[in-house]
Amino acid sequence: MNRLRKNTVKFFKLAHFAIEKAVNSVFWIDSSANILHANEVAVKTHGYSAGELTDLRLTDLNIDYGENNWSNLWERVKAERAVIIECRHRTKEGSEFPVECTFNFIEFNGEEYGCAFIQDITGRKKSEEDLRKALDEVKKLKNQLQAENIYLQEEIKTDHNFEEIVTNSEEMKKVLRKIEQVASTDASVLILGETGTGKELIARAVHSISNRKDRPLVKVNCAALPANLIESELFGHEKGAFTGAISKKTGRFELADGGTIFLDEIGDLPLELQSKLLRVLQEGEFERLGNSNTIKIDVRVIAATNRNLEEAIDKGRFREDLFYRLNVFPLRIPSLRERKEDIPLLINHFIKKASAKLGKNVSKVHKKTIDALINYPWPGNRRELQ
Repeated sequence: MNRLRKNTVKFFKLAHFAIEKAVNSVFWIDSSANILHANEVAVKTHGYSAGELTDLRLTDLNIDYGENNWSNLWERVKAERAVIIECRHRTKEGSEFPVECTFNFIEFNGEEYGCAFIQDITGRKKSEEDLRKALDEVKKLKNQLQAENIYLQEEIKTDHNFEEIVTNSEEMKKVLRKIEQVASTDASVLILGETGTGKELIARAVHSISNRKDRPLVKVNCAALPANLIESELFGHEKGAFTGAISKKTGRFELADGGTIFLDEIGDLPLELQSKLLRVLQEGEFERLGNSNTIKIDVRVIAATNRNLEEAIDKGRFREDLFYRLNVFPLRIPSLRERKEDIPLLINHFIKKASAKLGKNVSKVHKKTIDALINYPWPGNRRELQ
């Protein structure tokens, strides 16, 4: 009997020692959440003395399970015998930290008790948050890549004249020298010229020798899109943002992040959207339709028009402040009438393209025909000649 009593005392001391030296906080509580005992880790972690803790209730430490919802939690612990929850604890100084609480229900001598093991999960939560952010970034990059692929697949379907600019005229050589000057900067470029002078080709030349050449050059034709769709096209929209928005759409500015956006026919941009474009140029941010979250971007803007924007300003059709933001580095493209010496070169160039496409072999063009083409005024410029 003495031996049994000695072993009982020994194991009681061992159990008490194990609780005191446990790596997690351990609280013994009654059914009213009164703290009956707290181990050394609980004292150290929460910043109270052992005596101070036994004057408190566990609900004084637990931010998420206070006086109002403790009874519901206790009933659950009684029913399930063991309950694991995540919540937040507060220290004596008022700082908060996330914890995982394991509540065990114990009935002893007709009375109800709880033993709560409290594990600080600050490190785990940080790892989970870092993982979530990493997965969100992967998802964002995946969505962006898919959107860029869709855009590029659409672009490949059309003829963009990727070949080098064909010229021998001094006027065009001046333009090319200006392209070399501005390409390495992030300055906004405004390309001015008549219809068909090759403004998009110039925009592509600026992008192709810029520091952004490895990122997309995204094109938007402001004249080709209906006024009610331009905002969605430029800035994107969320599902359900408007009638017909059956899915989320990434806007062209977001697609061009890190690269260049080419706003063709900028003079046709509706006045109500010009202020939003000005904000993007000034602050590098915008919101998708149907979403109040601000999206930050880094985009170089190249715009083009065949309109007289200063005249449009006088008539109230174009914002003066937007014009000055776009007109940082103007490039005027000469008409074909101003570079007639390029017409024979372009004739030969276009014939080679057409011959390859049609499977023909056109070796030369009669001089009389070339002379006639040189003397034609070409109102449609390069595009008409092609």
